[in-house]
Amino acid sequence: MNPERVGRAIAIASMVVSALLATAKIYIGLKANSTAVVSDGLESAGDLLASGLVFFGLLIASKPPDEKHPYGHVGMMLVASGALISFRSMERASEGQHAPAAYAMWPLVASIAIKGGMSLTKRYYARKIGSSALLADAWNDGVDILSGVTALAAVAITLSDPVQLAAADHIGGAAVGVIIIVVGFRVVRDTTLQLMDTMPDPDSLDHIRQVGLSVPGVLGVEKCFARKTGLKWHVDLHLEVDPEMSVFESHEIATQAREKIKSEIDWVADVLVHVEPHLPTRAGTL
Repeated sequence: MNPERVGRAIAIASMVVSALLATAKIYIGLKANSTAVVSDGLESAGDLLASGLVFFGLLIASKPPDEKHPYGHVGMMLVASGALISFRSMERASEGQHAPAAYAMWPLVASIAIKGGMSLTKRYYARKIGSSALLADAWNDGVDILSGVTALAAVAITLSDPVQLAAADHIGGAAVGVIIIVVGFRVVRDTTLQLMDTMPDPDSLDHIRQVGLSVPGVLGVEKCFARKTGLKWHVDLHLEVDPEMSVFESHEIATQAREKIKSEIDWVADVLVHVEPHLPTRAGTL
């Protein structure tokens, strides 16, 4: 199974589904006069953009990183859109509006069910192919489910008493806008972490160290760093060997460590091994 191909296929399917759901919710929301449904449709349009970015990221996953990172701009755009949706929804809450039609609920119900299935599918394949981008997109589907439930509750409350609770639909639209703002800030945060070369969790780094230490001739691990490129991680490993060892022997140990780590840890793309002399007084490891 080619992980990039699987990821791209899922991202494309997600884009198509998000486009259809966004179109249906915005169209029906306008016809049914529901602010909450229209707002949720705009949230689904944001999902379309997010899945498009996942698809773009998977296309270049095997290429070296460059200085172009569009995700931060997208995050701020989502924040601005969410703020505008919330503001306009609250404005409409103070205006005289007709209650939404009951059929406004159907695209929301369909969206919740479809997005639930998509989220589970993405989580499964994200873990299978080691794609954090696909896992993030699965989380985004979870947020879409939350916004759908919020909009559905708002419409249901309004329909329960169209005279006294007419504003509930607009308040629901504002709540969906807040959800979009939260998603936008999360995108910005994740982008910042990537730009800062955030390393994997301590257990993963310790796994790399332990595999390196299992190679005969390795006496210690001085440093261990890793950065993510595409779907996998590139490791910078400093191994300690006998200082009396020849250059050829230490090179062979470094090669064995590199190959063993790559073969035993499938999320590691490559390992750059540095050889250091083992000094009993050397303080700790990194």
